[in-house]
Amino acid sequence: MTNSATNSGDIFDVKKVRRLVELMKEHDLAEIDLRQGEQRIRLRRGTEPIVAGGGSVSYAPPTASTVSSAATSAVGVPPAEDVDLQVIKSPMVGTFYTAANPESPPFVKVGDHVGPESIVCIIEAMKVFNEIPAEVSGQVAAVLVENGAPVEYGQPLFKVNVRK
Repeated sequence: MTNSATNSGDIFDVKKVRRLVELMKEHDLAEIDLRQGEQRIRLRRGTEPIVAGGGSVSYAPPTASTVSSAATSAVGVPPAEDVDLQVIKSPMVGTFYTAANPESPPFVKVGDHVGPESIVCIIEAMKVFNEIPAEVSGQVAAVLVENGAPVEYGQPLFKVNVRK
């Protein structure tokens, strides 16, 4: 990296990335997603790294199987009707919104079909509006949070029937 790239406001400047990591720790943030023109940097804490196309690195949340096996062992066998349900959890602390703005229809509602890339809600954290993808395919079975409500990291947001 040349000095001109470092001084031009490049979002991949090591000092800036380190400062972002410090801010994440200081404010207990789970994720930061920044874009500058064609460049993008996404930082997530406590997750497994995945190399994405274009050489960028993003991080995936813990898999549902890891979470569900821990929950099953603590509570016992899940009820039969919940076997096909996967829970979409909040990747961060913030405010939950069902739509892009008050005049817009909700991203999804009960009965809608979603895919892994479908945006299901927005979580506002520190004046940044983060679009949350479903990361599963299926039919929305339940919306577990009210519009405008605060959410915690790992809090269940939606239940999705993956068999439908």
